[in-house]
Formats: sequence, C-alpha cells, structure tokens
Amino acid sequence: MTEYVGYVLLLLCALQVKHLFADFFLQTPKMLSGRCAYAHMGRAQHAGIHVIGSALVYLLFGAQLAFILVLGVLEWVVHFHIDFGKARFSERKKLHPQQAMFWQAMGSDQALHQLTYIAMAWAWVKYAAA
Repeated sequence: MTEYVGYVLLLLCALQVKHLFADFFLQTPKMLSGRCAYAHMGRAQHAGIHVIGSALVYLLFGAQLAFILVLGVLEWVVHFHIDFGKARFSERKKLHPQQAMFWQAMGSDQALHQLTYIAMAWAWVKYAAA
C-alpha cells in the first residue's frame, strides 16, 4: 500500500471517530427534541458540532483554511438535511425502536453520512492533499 492510500484511510478513520462522538456522545436534549421542524436550532447546532470536528481533522491533515471553510459549509448543509429527512420520515411513520423501519431509517441516515465522508475524502485528495 502506498503512503498516500494510507493517509486517505487514516483520514476516513479520523472522520469515523469524529462522527461517533458528534452523532452519539455530544448530542444534547435540545438537539434531540422537536427534530421534525425544519428550522430547528438544535439540528443546526448538531450539524455545527460535526463541522467543528471535521475542521479539526482536516487541520491535522494539513488542509488549507479556505478548503476547510468551503467543506464545512457543504458538510453543514448536507448533514442538516440528512438529519431533517430522517426526522421527518420517522415522525410521519411514528417510528419507535421496536419497529424494523426505525432501524432502516437509522441505517439509511448513517449510510448517507458515511457516503458524505467518502465524498469529503475525495475532495481532500482532489483539492487539498499535497
């Protein structure tokens, strides 16, 4: 494996750890309640936590500030809307953890976030990696 491929895999691992903390350990009650409303300050803050975590990861990987800012805005928009879609779907279907569809919605949400990280890693390779 080339050193370059190793850096990409390390970047993806760092984004995974960031995601674990931002999505499962750092959510507050404000971020978790009332999520089916579009203009939800808690969801906006949650997406912001993801952006801050990603910015720290990309700083560690030597990305330029302009790249981090552009990627941060894009990640915020994408994360906000993925979470809104899941919340709205879950609310409309009145889903709860005892239903298979609840876990299908959760899995779809997480898969979309993971695909976002692959796109972000591609952007780093294309525009920021030295």
